[in-house]
Amino acid sequence: MLERIFENGLWGSRFIVILAVIFGLVGAVALFIVASVDVYNTAEMVIATYIQHLHPEHFHEDVVGGIIGAVDLYLIGVVMILFSFGLYELFISDIDPAKGDEKENKILAIHSLDQLKDKISKVIVMVLVVGFFQKVGHTEYNGALEMLYFAFSITAVAVGLFFLAKVGHHNH
Repeated sequence: MLERIFENGLWGSRFIVILAVIFGLVGAVALFIVASVDVYNTAEMVIATYIQHLHPEHFHEDVVGGIIGAVDLYLIGVVMILFSFGLYELFISDIDPAKGDEKENKILAIHSLDQLKDKISKVIVMVLVVGFFQKVGHTEYNGALEMLYFAFSITAVAVGLFFLAKVGHHNH
């Protein structure tokens, strides 16, 4: 009897994961709001600049940096959503509305910790790539050697993305 009580308590303790699910979603919403405000502010800056017929120094870099920064935040928000959905499905229950779709929603379908890890890691890699390109946009290159390093870094990112796309695709 003591074993049954302990096992029921242990099994019920999985519901503590609901805190990570809820606050993961809260974090995702916060990130989406902040990113949307950043896009709005960037658009407002662009409109004000064109209305005043100005073209400030580093205008294009500021616009691209603002948009890429927002994309970065959106991607991190997606990580939080995937994390929340995955934890909920793994520890609490299947999400019934997702099962009701005629075609299974493969983006949010998570059946193991490995699947959750793979999906989150792919999005995190994309966040890093977006961050890389944001930094590259604000970098000044002074010489052939720095341009060569730049070319090597772009090649490394491309090769990494190529192999990332191959992960999980097995040819039989």
